[in-house]
Amino acid sequence: MSTRRQLKALAAARRGVIVPGAFNALSARVIADAGFEAIYVTGAGVTNMWFGMPDQGFMGLAEIADHTARIRDAVELPLIVDADTGFGNALNVHHTVRTLERAGADCIQLEDQVAPKRCGHFAGKDVIALDEAVDKIKAAVDARRDPDLLIMARTDAAATQGFDAAVERAQHFAEAGADILFVEAVTTADEVRALPRRLATPQLINLVIGGKTPIAGAEELKDLGYGFVLYANAALQGAVAGMQRVLGALQQAGRLDEDPMLVVPFAERQRLVDKARWDALEARYARQADAKKPGGGA
Repeated sequence: MSTRRQLKALAAARRGVIVPGAFNALSARVIADAGFEAIYVTGAGVTNMWFGMPDQGFMGLAEIADHTARIRDAVELPLIVDADTGFGNALNVHHTVRTLERAGADCIQLEDQVAPKRCGHFAGKDVIALDEAVDKIKAAVDARRDPDLLIMARTDAAATQGFDAAVERAQHFAEAGADILFVEAVTTADEVRALPRRLATPQLINLVIGGKTPIAGAEELKDLGYGFVLYANAALQGAVAGMQRVLGALQQAGRLDEDPMLVVPFAERQRLVDKARWDALEARYARQADAKKPGGGA
């Protein structure tokens, strides 16, 4: 089964699949190695880790397409790709979907914020007019070449227009052809419980550590009927915490040994980047080259 069909089946099952966010190819490898079923290519993570900047609309299409292609080469899991606002109007959305589909996305997430967008859990957000937002989702649906490519529609309207308005927007996005809905930054447990009852289309819920949405367990969210439980930047926050710990220990002690409480062993790092496979390829091609030398073959 293709990764797109795998993701479609996961969405339809509505069993609260936890989806961690990856900010580069190695983080995607770690997520896959841990046994997760899908990966979210996070715009905030790419912006934070690639630029050292906050999630306030600094990432462009070229950056997220490049990261998507690299992650697609590194792992075989379904990829949900954060395309922010689609980087412009409906025509830009059309181009964005074509570009990210070609890069290996299995689902493309688009949101209805006014550009430049910002993290869904920041203050100061606003959303575009409903008609324009709906047209952008229609453009995304029309642009895909593979009918198995999924379109995820996110609304940030809860923060500025209220929960009911956000639900209404999400319903319009479903009617426009969105395959998965994402109502961002709901702030109460009652709202978390209400969304799957009020919207028939499969949904993703975003749990931001330190953010506005109350954290709930995946089993509870599965019972409520959510398709996906997103932890977009848990790996990023863990990576930063790990770097701070190891660098603090190095600064304090003036040396650093292979302490498994601080660093992964050298051999584990090589396993994660698949060094053994590259060594085998190197040996194979070296043998072929030797066989072609005068007197080198039978």
